[in-house]
Amino acid sequence: MLSPDVLVAAALSLFLFLALCGALVLVVVSLRGPRNGPLVAAGILVVLCLLVVTVSPVNVPLLVGLAIALLGTALAVLGGDPVTRRVLDVATHGAVAEGDNGGILLRAPSVIGGPEQPVREVLRGGTTIGYLERVAVALGIIAGFPEAIAVLVALKGIGRFSELAAAEARERFIIGTLASLVWACAVAALVRLAIW
Repeated sequence: MLSPDVLVAAALSLFLFLALCGALVLVVVSLRGPRNGPLVAAGILVVLCLLVVTVSPVNVPLLVGLAIALLGTALAVLGGDPVTRRVLDVATHGAVAEGDNGGILLRAPSVIGGPEQPVREVLRGGTTIGYLERVAVALGIIAGFPEAIAVLVALKGIGRFSELAAAEARERFIIGTLASLVWACAVAALVRLAIW
């Protein structure tokens, strides 16, 4: 006969596994074009899982813990892209055009009566940097090294400093970084609480 503690731990482990699978599927569906419905549902699942692991300590078996860690890391990394894109769309009302290389297109201010200034792309590679940033943040938190977030933000700020002259670039940098980090931190914290 199984004890009630074992049954509760098994039920909570199964719930976490299925909820993370569901959130990952919803996020993958939103990778091509961020849509509110799937992203809100994925966010609700993540918050629900966070509440479960916060309120009820779960003794996750080793293999289930490994599966939850892998699912959570994938969710943190992949989910940050559509979430960040949607947050940026809402914040900028779609007024900032995206470039071919993952940046934004800006036109330098022109002098009245002067020649029209060329369009240039700033913050290039933002999508790739976001994926790498979320991998590092998720692994840092899961491994018990949340200081990695400070190191990443400092490196990112130094690396992008010269491109932040325009207000649109600063806004996109700050909002995009915060949205990406909040998503990755929430999912990684969920995994950390579930498996440690």
